[in-house]
Amino acid sequence: MNPWLISSLMLFAAWLIIFIFFKKTKKEMFWVSLFTMPLGLTEPLFVPEYWSPPSLFNLAAKTGFDIESLIFAFSMGGIASILYEIIFKVKHKKMSKHEMHSKRHRFHLLVLFSPLIVFVFSEIIFNFNIIYSVILALFTGSLIYLLCRPDLKNKVFVGGFLFLILYFIFFLFFNLLFQGWVEKTWNLSVISGILFLGIPIEELIFAFGVGMLWSSIYEHVKWYKLKR
Repeated sequence: MNPWLISSLMLFAAWLIIFIFFKKTKKEMFWVSLFTMPLGLTEPLFVPEYWSPPSLFNLAAKTGFDIESLIFAFSMGGIASILYEIIFKVKHKKMSKHEMHSKRHRFHLLVLFSPLIVFVFSEIIFNFNIIYSVILALFTGSLIYLLCRPDLKNKVFVGGFLFLILYFIFFLFFNLLFQGWVEKTWNLSVISGILFLGIPIEELIFAFGVGMLWSSIYEHVKWYKLKR
């Protein structure tokens, strides 16, 4: 059995259930999933520096790329973007042109690309494991987004906690199915090595960062506000 493939398909199954039963979030969920999916192509940055997962056709070991990462990124992005809206049942309202051209949004594109900029500088300046550069980019990007869109602060922070909770439950269930797989797959000797109920602490921090950044990405790019 391939734990990485199974876990990716499990997350995709969760994505599919949400997509089918919560019709009002379909557009946002699918859009963000497509936007996120190419990030799965960054897997060579993580293998084997961060982890070495078994993969279909042994692609991760041979090339660094794998199919599972694309499935995982697609599912993760879509789910993280809409959890807040599912629970609190908010709707979108387009911002006025006056709001779009306010001083707060003068550096809109720079703000949108700030996580990528932070990530690149982190990799150049610091000798971090790749996961710490990603975490720094997620958290810094989220805070920069809030400077531009303080109206989304509830969605950012609550969205972060919601995705963390979901990811935590998902990981616990996954560990029950494949006991000991974390120790075999994650490169624990070059990261903190701290496990919380068998889950690398970096994974949980990463999940919170993803939840924060991705919960507001659709509104930020599409110039939407939230309304009840």
